[in-house]
Amino acid sequence: MKKKLLIVLIFSSSFFMRGQVIEKQTTEGNVYVDSIPSIIPVDRQSLLKNVDVIFNSRFAYDSHYSSLQPDGDEGHDYSSFNINQLRFEIKGKIHEKVYFRFRHRYTKEGEIGSIDHMSQATDMAFARIDLGPRTNFSFGKLCADWGGYEFDFNPIDILAYNDIVEFADNYLVGASAAHTLESKKHSFSFSVLNSRTKTFEEVYGTSAPAGLEASEYPLAFVGNWRGSFFNGKFETTYSYSYFNEAVGAHMNYIVLGNKFKFSDKFVLYYDFHYSDEGLDRTSIVSSIVSTQLVEDGLNPIAVRDALYVENWVRAEYFVTPKVNLLMTAMHSNHYWKDNPDPGADDLLSVSYGLIPTVQYFPFKEYNMKFYLSYIYRKYDYEGNAETTYGVKDYTTGLLSFGIIAPFLVL
Repeated sequence: MKKKLLIVLIFSSSFFMRGQVIEKQTTEGNVYVDSIPSIIPVDRQSLLKNVDVIFNSRFAYDSHYSSLQPDGDEGHDYSSFNINQLRFEIKGKIHEKVYFRFRHRYTKEGEIGSIDHMSQATDMAFARIDLGPRTNFSFGKLCADWGGYEFDFNPIDILAYNDIVEFADNYLVGASAAHTLESKKHSFSFSVLNSRTKTFEEVYGTSAPAGLEASEYPLAFVGNWRGSFFNGKFETTYSYSYFNEAVGAHMNYIVLGNKFKFSDKFVLYYDFHYSDEGLDRTSIVSSIVSTQLVEDGLNPIAVRDALYVENWVRAEYFVTPKVNLLMTAMHSNHYWKDNPDPGADDLLSVSYGLIPTVQYFPFKEYNMKFYLSYIYRKYDYEGNAETTYGVKDYTTGLLSFGIIAPFLVL
């Protein structure tokens, strides 16, 4: 044992003696600087000036409530600590005219898409080339430029999405071109993307309507206009999207996003969403129609001709520079235009959402905030849907206290 200890001591002393020779110290005033060569070559360190590394995070203690109790009354389900959002992001310029962005979500399963060969947990992985001062071209996995401010916000700032965005494939592989007018008040973009991350068979499988064939070109075309009026007091982000889901079954998606800045303290957002789906991509209508089938042990079905119409409102008011009051209201109508019952209303269900929130910013120059919020959701089914498909109205609630922060580490 003593011999082993002696060997260790001799080895350690020789290691540190070598370190004293290699790790020369220089002094600059009272600050000591190691002269060991950097892992990153000096001629490459300048690139880091234009690179940001961010951990987009939301951590909370959540208490869940619902009306799905055994007695039918609303009550507490459970409470727990949660990392609701953790998205690692690195972005920046690697050349005067070349920009890149990568963001990966650690709070989502990373299944590989069979079409794009990308992890579904990766939000974005793209490069942008500036063709001119106001024109650029992007390619890779992109954030679909759908318009609307609900989707435009950093995901860590949205505690709950309305139905269409919640169930959509928001990040798709493709290419996009954008141009900003000389006035810088208006910009336009046009994107061509995969319409989905998986094959038609994987998404719909045996639930697809009989006789419906997969398209040879499952592409999505997205056009967006962003405008600014009255010195920025009124801004827009409008879009139209066309999705080729299957032969003879397409999706037309319109989003009208509006921002009203009444003062430095008060801002109001309003989004209107209209999604006419030849094949039910959002899947809410299909899940309603399939309720009884699933309970009977049969396969669910994907219906044709679904329609979703939504409204989303968010109001923000800074009481003080450190205290922000928010109120978000959501409304969504779910229609089935292909309902086989001629006497039934196309409207199957309506969902509502209300999210009062208080935010506290402890640091003046850093976007880190504590928040307290209650997320209330209500789902109402029309009488025909209740009697035909066996669905029942219900409500959910989520009391959340936590921290929201984009941690900029570089």
